[in-house]
Amino acid sequence: MWLAALAILIGLAILVWSADVFIDGATALAKKFSVPSFLIGVLILGIGTSAPEMVVSVLAAIEGSPELALGNAYGSNIINIALVLGATVLISPIIIRRGIVKRDLPLLLLITIIAAWQLRDGTLSQADGIVLLILLVAVLGLQFIMSIREGYHEHEDDIVVANADSEHSNNSESLEKLEPSVTRGLVSLIIGMLMLVASSRAIVWGAVELATLWGLSELIIGLTIVAVGTSLPELVSSLSAARKGEHDMALGNIIGSNIFNTLAVVGLATVIAPIAADPVILSRDVMAMGVLTILLVTLCAFAFKTKRQFGRTSGATLVLFFMGYTAWLIQSVSM
Repeated sequence: MWLAALAILIGLAILVWSADVFIDGATALAKKFSVPSFLIGVLILGIGTSAPEMVVSVLAAIEGSPELALGNAYGSNIINIALVLGATVLISPIIIRRGIVKRDLPLLLLITIIAAWQLRDGTLSQADGIVLLILLVAVLGLQFIMSIREGYHEHEDDIVVANADSEHSNNSESLEKLEPSVTRGLVSLIIGMLMLVASSRAIVWGAVELATLWGLSELIIGLTIVAVGTSLPELVSSLSAARKGEHDMALGNIIGSNIFNTLAVVGLATVIAPIAADPVILSRDVMAMGVLTILLVTLCAFAFKTKRQFGRTSGATLVLFFMGYTAWLIQSVSM
């Protein structure tokens, strides 16, 4: 019991530290190569923090339990939006940019609709998996091309003019000192990512051990503690990004992670072994994921038209959705 409690305490401390290192590395690379923060959030943070889901799903498919990959991916998507993003904006509201509302969120919604349509007959074939992987390549390519083309003109249009004079007044020596190091950024990114995953595993192990000692069922543990635990990298990295003012990176992390979960995690598992989904996944989890994605698009569109800020009211709405979904899960298990 003491070992489990110690694992949780040490894991939490390392988790917070590694998130800062992770975000600092990503920010340094973004500045070095003049890459928009949103793109870093989608490609590096989103994919990197989804590494646990990828490993779990591939191993599950190889071991003959591909349906676990489906629950893992869709459950993670729900938690990412409802809990991770909700908690993030409760602490630090996020600025909503035009491209997110006009392109990125509709793209996420389209991918969610495609995923639900593929499951209409309760099965996912290897052909479905190949389609998902092809879509992944196309989506990531589109994100990369569009974000690079837009650069910082959209994401920082409110401060470019204000900063122009001060930037030109800095001498070259000062700029060189402030220029982030590629090597240092990569090292921080890799170390931060590895420690995020490792500390999350330690926290999940400790929590499961304590819950087992307290007499909770394995199913309840899996639906609550483990589900939230596997999303800890997304949660802490998004909180850290928002706290550092990297709003695009925080939201890009969530969108990128959900795109990666839906297309790559499910796609790879399905290519390895076709999935015959439990009907409850379609009627409960896929429906919840779809409703939540529509809710996110609606809230962000409203925020953009008003204050351009995804505020605490929206965050509270998402967290309440997560609480309702969790209660639904527990009730369905107990029936």
